[in-house]
Amino acid sequence: MPPMILITGTTGFIGRHLVRRLLQHNYRVRCLIPEYKLKDFRWNPDVDGPAPEVVVGTLMDEEVIYRAATGVHTVIHLESAQWWGNERDLERVDLTGTRKLVEAARSARVGRIVVLSHLGATTAAAYPLMRVKGAVEDVVRSSGLAYTILRSGIVFGEDDAFCNHIAMLLFANPFVFLMPGRGEVVLHPIYIDDLITLLEQTLENMDTVDQVIEVGGPEYITLIDLIRTVMRVSGRYRVIIPLPPYMFRWINRGTRIVLRRTLLTPQWLDLLATNRAAQLGTVTRYFDIKLRRLEDTMLTYMPQQNTLLDAVRYLFRRRPQRL
Repeated sequence: MPPMILITGTTGFIGRHLVRRLLQHNYRVRCLIPEYKLKDFRWNPDVDGPAPEVVVGTLMDEEVIYRAATGVHTVIHLESAQWWGNERDLERVDLTGTRKLVEAARSARVGRIVVLSHLGATTAAAYPLMRVKGAVEDVVRSSGLAYTILRSGIVFGEDDAFCNHIAMLLFANPFVFLMPGRGEVVLHPIYIDDLITLLEQTLENMDTVDQVIEVGGPEYITLIDLIRTVMRVSGRYRVIIPLPPYMFRWINRGTRIVLRRTLLTPQWLDLLATNRAAQLGTVTRYFDIKLRRLEDTMLTYMPQQNTLLDAVRYLFRRRPQRL
């Protein structure tokens, strides 16, 4: 019988893809899902195949976490407040949630924990997202559990919260695109299916145990080139106007008073604060995969997207409840 895999954050962008991939490859999957997120966990057995086991609860409920971790071989920890929460939410969901998950995993004798982090994560960072992610890594490394930490570049795909938001912002203003900074920040985007393959391969690859591995796609790209790439693919060309990042943070605070969500969040700006790139040879050193290029992959889905409808759905969707 294949080992049981517990996944947190299964209703998120990465979690949804990972659950389907593991079930397609005959892994036994258990999902920890808060009750208020059950409506977002849509599963059609006729299309998606056998459904995963679901444990209803949050990372704040120690009894629920222990029950979810019992009989589990590996935990893949994806739960995060990075796209919707403030610094307090990050500390509660990401950091406190990870501590409670680690305690439950130790008690339940879980074999390993796999955590997805960010390139540039460190407790010495000046930006909340990177600082909290660095603290999460410290908790995992000192947990006494076997671990694998994947520090990933920006993840793009059909329903991502980064490149698609650039496309939505282009649609929102038919004349100009306001860019944080001067666009010289270097990014290392990776396609969602490629990242899912890396996560899956960590389950069988013993060389990844007790390692912090930095991963990205096959190419580096600056922010301004990324914006121009989205313009070419979506067919929406705008005049790019650079603005100081602090002005965007002011705009974000004002916009959040009116809208439930904003396309450009403080964490979005944290990701653009410094260069975020891994060594190009790291992925091939640990994994057997051919990575896909950014523009070629975007051409397969972005021109067909209904950007206006996607933007309206996102802006007026209810923000997640605080755990």
